[in-house]
Amino acid sequence: MQEQNKAPHGTEAIENHTGETGAHGVDTRAEAPESHVDTTPSLEESLRQAELKASEHHDAWLRAKAETENVRRRAQEDIAKASKFAAEKFASAMLPVKDSLEAALATDNQTLEKLREGVELTLKQLVSAFEGASLAEENPLGQKFDPNKHQAIGTLESDAEPNTVINVLQKGYLLHERVVRPALVMVSKAKDQ
Repeated sequence: MQEQNKAPHGTEAIENHTGETGAHGVDTRAEAPESHVDTTPSLEESLRQAELKASEHHDAWLRAKAETENVRRRAQEDIAKASKFAAEKFASAMLPVKDSLEAALATDNQTLEKLREGVELTLKQLVSAFEGASLAEENPLGQKFDPNKHQAIGTLESDAEPNTVINVLQKGYLLHERVVRPALVMVSKAKDQ
């Protein structure tokens, strides 16, 4: 009988022993639960934080949109002013030319020599105004004919190389390399044999 008591007692010891450690001797007992502090915010707090961030982003977006609209409006106003007053500098340069011409016409008993001097000075003022506005004269005499800058009125037989400008009937003008008025020219052609 005593042996029977020992057997169950030995089984208890094994069960008790296996309850504390696993097959490989690792302690598998669950530790007693400690007082655990929850550091993750509640759903309500997370939602409130997300709503605050969304509100901040929406405000920033509205401000950026308003600023973009203001920049666009200012740019449109600048473009309108630029096109409206684009000729202001040129017009200011032309006023002395007009004044000189009016002064020449207002003078009585002009001699031909004095009138010529006045016209030459007025022409200098006009050339200066053209230079200030980047309006360049195109006088292609002796140059190769360029259909982008010249308008051929006719051709003449000449000893010059064919398609060379041999006579300029009216000078052309370029504004910043853009043709304002093409030069009216006569172009050479080879002589018939």
